[in-house]
Amino acid sequence: MPRELLESSSFKPIGPYSHAVKSGNLIFVSGTPGVDPNTGELAGDTAYAQTAQALRNVIDFVAAAGCTEADITSVQVNLVHVEDFAEMNRAYAACFSEPFPARTVIGIAALPKPGARLTINAVAVLPSS
Repeated sequence: MPRELLESSSFKPIGPYSHAVKSGNLIFVSGTPGVDPNTGELAGDTAYAQTAQALRNVIDFVAAAGCTEADITSVQVNLVHVEDFAEMNRAYAACFSEPFPARTVIGIAALPKPGARLTINAVAVLPSS
């Protein structure tokens, strides 16, 4: 099944990848940091602020395909500092409601953007017509 690029007016990839693609009824969003698309800078220094922004970014990408946060079925969070788990979890809980998407949280060594504390990638399912 071919991939269909989902573009965001606020984000442009900086490498040979797509931020989000649609394949059939699935939407795949690449690892997204907590960068404010209006400034290109991190939304803040805390895991809470960066998580909240990264989730807004993910929701922006799935919205380009006609989905909402309720259509997100799976989320992966990549944390640079595992001790940020509680702050990340608090921002995550403010974004989603029950039943929550399936989620994996992985500790990683570093990210390319200096000061970035995490990235979030997701899978969403298009609602039936």
